Amino acid sequence: MKDHGDLIRNLEVAVLDGPGTAEAKLRRAAASGGEVPAVLRTYVQKVRHTAWQVTDEEVQALRTAGYTEDQIFEITVATALGAALHRLRLGQRALRGGK
Repeated sequence: MKDHGDLIRNLEVAVLDGPGTAEAKLRRAAASGGEVPAVLRTYVQKVRHTAWQVTDEEVQALRTAGYTEDQIFEITVATALGAALHRLRLGQRALRGGK
């Protein structure tokens, strides 16, 4: 299996630290499951664990709370990337025998 570590790190940097309308600190927190503003908590948890259940009403509530379409998109992508990387690392650890 080829190591794609550099590609993954580049993706992580681009999504979490690259230019954006949502602060990098917020994108990193959403990606890591860290502390986000209260209005985002349920949304981020849902994207992280059950993204298919996100509703238009929940996205609209974030707009109403003052988040722009771009910010919601960036937070969503950061959250999804963080969840995917977490699962990838768990899988890699399992393949190495838990090490």
